[in-house]
Amino acid sequence: MLGKDRVGIIAGIATVLAEANINILDISQTILQEFFVMIAVVDIGQATIDLAELQQRLDEKGKELGLKVTAQHEDIFRFMHRI
Repeated sequence: MLGKDRVGIIAGIATVLAEANINILDISQTILQEFFVMIAVVDIGQATIDLAELQQRLDEKGKELGLKVTAQHEDIFRFMHRI
Protein backbone atom coordinates (compact mmCIF):
# COMPACT_ATOMS: atom_id res chain seq x y z
CA MET A 1 0.00 0.00 0.00
CA LEU A 2 1.16 3.46 -0.80
CA GLY A 3 -0.49 6.81 -0.16
CA LYS A 4 -0.77 9.83 2.07
CA ASP A 5 -0.80 8.96 5.76
CA ARG A 6 -4.13 9.31 7.54
CA VAL A 7 -6.10 7.82 10.39
CA GLY A 8 -7.77 4.47 9.70
CA ILE A 9 -5.56 2.98 7.00
CA ILE A 10 -4.60 -0.17 8.89
CA ALA A 11 -8.10 -0.57 10.33
CA GLY A 12 -9.66 -0.30 6.87
CA ILE A 13 -7.36 -2.83 5.24
CA ALA A 14 -7.53 -5.20 8.23
CA THR A 15 -11.33 -5.09 8.06
CA VAL A 16 -11.33 -6.11 4.38
CA LEU A 17 -9.02 -9.01 5.22
CA ALA A 18 -10.99 -10.11 8.29
CA GLU A 19 -14.28 -10.06 6.39
CA ALA A 20 -12.74 -12.56 3.94
CA ASN A 21 -11.31 -14.76 6.73
CA ILE A 22 -7.74 -13.78 5.80
CA ASN A 23 -5.20 -13.78 8.62
CA ILE A 24 -2.41 -11.19 8.85
CA LEU A 25 0.85 -13.05 9.57
CA ASP A 26 3.24 -10.09 9.45
CA ILE A 27 2.90 -6.38 8.84
CA SER A 28 5.47 -3.66 8.28
CA GLN A 29 4.73 0.02 7.86
CA THR A 30 6.66 3.24 7.61
CA ILE A 31 6.35 6.82 6.49
CA LEU A 32 8.68 7.71 3.60
CA GLN A 33 8.75 11.41 2.73
CA GLU A 34 5.14 11.92 3.89
CA PHE A 35 3.90 8.75 2.17
CA PHE A 36 2.48 5.81 4.10
CA VAL A 37 3.98 2.49 2.96
CA MET A 38 2.80 -0.87 4.29
CA ILE A 39 3.59 -4.47 3.41
CA ALA A 40 1.49 -7.25 4.90
CA VAL A 41 2.03 -10.98 4.62
CA VAL A 42 -1.30 -12.76 4.88
CA ASP A 43 -2.58 -16.33 4.93
CA ILE A 44 -5.33 -16.91 2.36
CA GLY A 45 -5.56 -20.66 3.05
CA GLN A 46 -8.97 -20.30 4.71
CA ALA A 47 -10.12 -17.30 2.66
CA THR A 48 -13.72 -17.09 1.56
CA ILE A 49 -12.72 -15.28 -1.67
CA ASP A 50 -10.05 -15.78 -4.34
CA LEU A 51 -7.06 -13.51 -5.02
CA ALA A 52 -8.86 -11.64 -7.83
CA GLU A 53 -11.81 -10.80 -5.58
CA LEU A 54 -9.43 -9.79 -2.80
CA GLN A 55 -7.64 -7.40 -5.15
CA GLN A 56 -10.96 -5.87 -6.19
CA ARG A 57 -12.03 -5.32 -2.57
CA LEU A 58 -8.64 -3.88 -1.65
CA ASP A 59 -8.78 -1.57 -4.70
CA GLU A 60 -12.17 -0.28 -3.56
CA LYS A 61 -10.95 0.29 0.01
CA GLY A 62 -7.78 1.88 -1.32
CA LYS A 63 -9.76 4.39 -3.37
CA GLU A 64 -11.84 5.20 -0.30
CA LEU A 65 -8.67 5.78 1.74
CA GLY A 66 -6.67 7.49 -1.02
CA LEU A 67 -4.20 4.61 -1.38
CA LYS A 68 -2.74 2.40 -4.08
CA VAL A 69 -3.15 -1.19 -2.86
CA THR A 70 -1.60 -4.18 -4.62
CA ALA A 71 -2.08 -7.85 -3.74
CA GLN A 72 0.15 -10.54 -5.18
CA HIS A 73 0.88 -14.17 -4.52
CA GLU A 74 3.98 -14.88 -2.43
CA ASP A 75 5.68 -16.72 -5.31
CA ILE A 76 5.50 -13.62 -7.51
CA PHE A 77 6.74 -11.40 -4.68
CA ARG A 78 9.70 -13.69 -3.96
CA PHE A 79 10.62 -13.91 -7.65
CA MET A 80 10.54 -10.13 -8.06
CA HIS A 81 12.62 -9.50 -4.93
CA ARG A 82 15.27 -12.19 -5.15
CA ILE A 83 18.94 -11.32 -5.00
